[in-house]
Amino acid sequence: MGSLSSGSTGSGAGPDAPQCSRRGCRAAARWRLRWNNPRIHPPGRRKEWLACGEHRSWLEAYLNERGLWRETLPLGADDGAGDGGDAHA
Repeated sequence: MGSLSSGSTGSGAGPDAPQCSRRGCRAAARWRLRWNNPRIHPPGRRKEWLACGEHRSWLEAYLNERGLWRETLPLGADDGAGDGGDAHA
């Protein structure tokens, strides 16, 4: 799943703009879905997927079904955690 790759196809995200992590989507990201896998990550670690408005609920459901979703924040929100989370999975 890509999120910060360059080479936009013109669906709203420029070459340097964060893109949705949903496979095949090149739309501009608007949301940060923070998650972790408790079987392999320390409790405080958060990884991130980025989501456009269209795929936010799909990605949240995917993570929730697996017990991985922790929170969703607007893309511009900085929680100040500084935990080194990944931009995508």
